Amino acid sequence: MTAHRPVPAMPEQQQNQTPGRTVPMDPQPDHGEKSYRGSSRLTGKVALVTGGDSGIGRAICIAFAREGADVAIAYYDEHDDAQETARWVEDAGRRALLLPGDIRDRAWCRELVNKTVSELGKLDVLVNNAAYQMTHESVESISDEEWDRTFDTNIGAMFRISREAVAVMQRGAAIINTASINADKPNPMLLAYAATKGAIQNFTGGLAQLVAERGIRVNCVAPGPIWTPLIPSTMPPEYVRDFGKATPMGRPGQPAELAAAYVLLASCEASYISGATLAVTGGTPLI
Repeated sequence: MTAHRPVPAMPEQQQNQTPGRTVPMDPQPDHGEKSYRGSSRLTGKVALVTGGDSGIGRAICIAFAREGADVAIAYYDEHDDAQETARWVEDAGRRALLLPGDIRDRAWCRELVNKTVSELGKLDVLVNNAAYQMTHESVESISDEEWDRTFDTNIGAMFRISREAVAVMQRGAAIINTASINADKPNPMLLAYAATKGAIQNFTGGLAQLVAERGIRVNCVAPGPIWTPLIPSTMPPEYVRDFGKATPMGRPGQPAELAAAYVLLASCEASYISGATLAVTGGTPLI
């Protein structure tokens, strides 16, 4: 199972841009382009995926499209990455809608849902996946601006987009939030990011109870270390080099290895799963 997956040490490859880009990464992440096989589990559904341009988001978009869903791809400004994701969605015979913008903008959170419904006809699945992080070695080095940016991006936008989504969703719809192993095992160098992931897990459990009577399910996926552009663009070289080495599997996960978790939670097979956290951590338990 692990023989064909890259293991540390990773080549030196720091990126100076945030968010990062896929093309410079070595090795290239696997998003399931050649491996994911759909089985009509999301036929006729419409999904909105934030952070859908690359990494986990791209893997979700590819899997959803191959399962039969049209996909709205929300992203910040990574146009090349987003267009590549859209190409894979369209190659699967589904519609792709590109929605660039800053989800810290409260008006844009409303527009994401409105544009998805107006262009693709409805909204069945919302995946709140977009995130921002930055490493810091001391609490004093975290500015107010960065703390606010992290919370506005990771949890503030999630609340606002979800609020707009539940207003238009029908019974059987699903919201899936990307949490993190950091919700349970916070990395001190990712203090702001880890705090938002704890909030996401709590938000998921509360919202699931609040909208259950509407027939809408809400769950979250908690990834461990996953090889995405966020890593070389936000972590110091020594962390990038050994990224994922400390897991029981001894390696980082690939985005493709998360896709099935999101498909399950979006599908009718998960009809009695709500308020749950599905861990995909390479063997590290959430305690």
